[in-house]
Amino acid sequence: MSSWLPRNPAELDKAVTGAERDAILDAIRSLNDDARLGDSEAFYAQQRLLARIYGLHTLIPEGPSAEGSVLLHTITRLLEEATIEAEDGYIEPGLIDQAPAEPAAYLSWLKKLAREHRVYKHPYYREFIRDEATSADLRTYVMQESVVDGRFDDLLAMMQVGTSGAAKMEIAQNFWDEMGNGKPEEVHTHLFNKIFEVFEIPADELERSLTANALLSGNLAVLLCRYRQYYPEAVGFLGMTEWLVPDRFVQVVHAWERLGLPDIGIVYHRLHITVDSQHAAGWFHNVVIPAAESEHMRRAIARGTLWRLNSSARYLDERMPAVAV
Repeated sequence: MSSWLPRNPAELDKAVTGAERDAILDAIRSLNDDARLGDSEAFYAQQRLLARIYGLHTLIPEGPSAEGSVLLHTITRLLEEATIEAEDGYIEPGLIDQAPAEPAAYLSWLKKLAREHRVYKHPYYREFIRDEATSADLRTYVMQESVVDGRFDDLLAMMQVGTSGAAKMEIAQNFWDEMGNGKPEEVHTHLFNKIFEVFEIPADELERSLTANALLSGNLAVLLCRYRQYYPEAVGFLGMTEWLVPDRFVQVVHAWERLGLPDIGIVYHRLHITVDSQHAAGWFHNVVIPAAESEHMRRAIARGTLWRLNSSARYLDERMPAVAV
C-alpha cells in the first residue's frame, strides 16, 4: 500500500475497486485484529503504514500524492479506529469518572495522575540516560524522539485551528516560541535537526530505526491534532508532553555533557528545559482551566493525558530491555 501514496487520488480510487478493494480493506481489518491480539509484527506494520499515510498530510510532496483518495481515507480510518480502541483499553476503567468538576481542582487531579504514574521520572531517563548511556545510545534516543520533537511546531499549527480567546493566544505564543520568535536560526525544529548532523543520521536510517511504540507516539500526536473532534484530547496529550519534558531533558543534557559531545547538538534540549516549563504553566492555566468548565472537555482532556502517560510508559519500558542486553 505504501506504493500507492505517490499516486493521483482519483486514479487510485478508479484503479482499486470491487473485489480488490474489499480484499484490501479485509486485510487491514485482519492486521488490526492481529495487532490487538498482541502480534508485534502486525502492530509495527499497522503503525508504520499509518505513519506513512500521515506523511501525506504533514509533508509537502515532490510530485503526485494520494492525499484525498476515498480508499486511502477509508484505510486511514480503520487504522485510526483500531489505534484509538487499543489506547482506550489501557485506561483504567472508571478513572476518568473520578475527575473533579471544579477547574482548579481538576488541574490538580491531572497533575496528580501524572505524578503517581509509573512513567513519571522513569528510570530510562533518571538512571540510564543520565549516568550510563553511550553516544550510540543517545543517537538511538534522538531518532526515536524525532516523531514528536521533530515536528512540534506543525502539531501546534494543526491543533489551534478553530480555537479562540486565551487558548488560541497561548497556542499561538507556544508556536511562535517554536518558530524562534521570528529568527530562522533559532527555530526549534532547526535546532533539533542539529542533533542529526552531530550523529550523521540520514533520512533512510531514521525511518528504518523507528520502533512500533515510537511510531505510535508520533501517530497519536498527529491523530489528535489533525481532527477537530479530538482537540481536547490534544490539549491533554501535548500539555502533558510539555510538562514532562524539562525533567527528562535535564538528564539528556547531563549525559551529553558527560560524554563531551559537540555543544551545538544540545542547544535544543537546553532551551526546552526552561521554555517548556513556561509553556506547561501557560498551557494549564490558559487552555486547560478554561476548557475544564465543560464536562465533555474535562473527560476528553483526561483521556488525552492518559494516552500520553500510558503510551510514553510503554515506549520507555521498551527501551529498557535493550539497555540490559
